Amino acid sequence: MTEKDRIKLKENLLRGLEKSYKDLLAYKKRNNEDLIILQNDQIVRIKP
Repeated sequence: MTEKDRIKLKENLLRGLEKSYKDLLAYKKRNNEDLIILQNDQIVRIKP
């Protein structure tokens, strides 16, 4: 695998993660659910 292929793979993975996160936020907003995350070693609930 060349360096160019690795960069392309990394970009595709990051784009996929960003899309998944946006889809998750849209789902939570649509169903009026809390988003639960880990922040500063504490579990936090956030209303999107």
